[in-house]
Amino acid sequence: MKFLLIHQNMPGQYVHIARHLAQSGHEVSFITQPRAAQIAGVRKLEYRPAAPSGDGHAYARELESGVANGLAVARICEWLARDGFVPDIVIGHNGWGEILYVKDLWPQRPLLGYFEFFYRANGSDVDFDHEFPPEPDAPMRLRTRNALNLLGLDAVDWGQSPTEWQRSQYPERHRDRITVVHEGVDTSLVRPDPTARLWLSSGRCLSRADEVVTYSARDLEPYRGFHVFMRSLPKVLERRPEAQVLIVGNDGVSYGRQPEGAVSWRAKMLSELDGRLDLRRIHFLGHLPYQQYLTVLQISTVHVYLTYPFVLSWSLLEAMSAGCLVVGSRTPPVEEVMRDGENGRLVDFFDVEALADRITAALATNSNGASNGIRTAARQTAIERFDVHTVTLPAYLELLRSLL
Repeated sequence: MKFLLIHQNMPGQYVHIARHLAQSGHEVSFITQPRAAQIAGVRKLEYRPAAPSGDGHAYARELESGVANGLAVARICEWLARDGFVPDIVIGHNGWGEILYVKDLWPQRPLLGYFEFFYRANGSDVDFDHEFPPEPDAPMRLRTRNALNLLGLDAVDWGQSPTEWQRSQYPERHRDRITVVHEGVDTSLVRPDPTARLWLSSGRCLSRADEVVTYSARDLEPYRGFHVFMRSLPKVLERRPEAQVLIVGNDGVSYGRQPEGAVSWRAKMLSELDGRLDLRRIHFLGHLPYQQYLTVLQISTVHVYLTYPFVLSWSLLEAMSAGCLVVGSRTPPVEEVMRDGENGRLVDFFDVEALADRITAALATNSNGASNGIRTAARQTAIERFDVHTVTLPAYLELLRSLL
């Protein structure tokens, strides 16, 4: 069969399904913007969309960009058709407008769209953190921002969301056409390793025998609770003089706003906490190669995952699969996966004191195995609900079969 996948940042959410389809002997093409990524057996087709004019209203820029992406993808689809490639099914992410015009070219071919997040002015991410209140016009801006979401829902045959909570953010009239299938975690790869060792640039080697606090995010920013985590560290480091803190992530901003008066949220928080942190024990590791990132999880004594009510990060599921003791925020995306005292520990997102208490308690009991049951349950959750080989990939293939 012929499969066409579309995502501006290859492979995005499609690494497992693309690899499986190619290994199964199918003809797989992948439309993306210029990237270094490659998947064996998958033909990559790159596009460069026209630059937005910049003349329109600020609220409409994302829509204009989506139209440009959709048209660029449509031109590649036209070329594919002339070259004799007509897919049996198209699978694509709706977020950047790339799949808008696929059905106009191939009306008889099923299109499965990935619907990641529907923006809401109330009860979701935008009004969650009162430290950073939304602007008065946020409801109007977000309504406009959802234009691509709504156009995409009309343009596909069926939708996919990775979690029940993310699906629930979409208007009720559309939810019956969205199936929850997570992209999954390779739990055979992401697993505990009691022999794991991590060498720091100072030459120090850390292992599970050490007290290691870990935190990971694509970018260090408030959406992922970076400001709350940093504010917990003075007490953690004071109470646990042997603790080391490993922070994985870049200094950019993926979701929220830039900090005022600082080049990054890391700089902002270090300035706020100046004189209160033992910086010799806090290690900013930046972006790591995947295997080194897994080593960070494998040596973790306690892993902190905080998030606004927003897209659930892969890193939480990877931490659970690696057998981490996770302290997570009591927010809906996390509560869908974690249960306090069973497979992790939950704290109020904004409660810095409670977070510090949870972290120090985990460090204090590291040597006596008190958290082993929670660690085991966390990994079991990852295996039973998110393992790519036994759970999510079979569900994905069944969804594709239902559309063919």
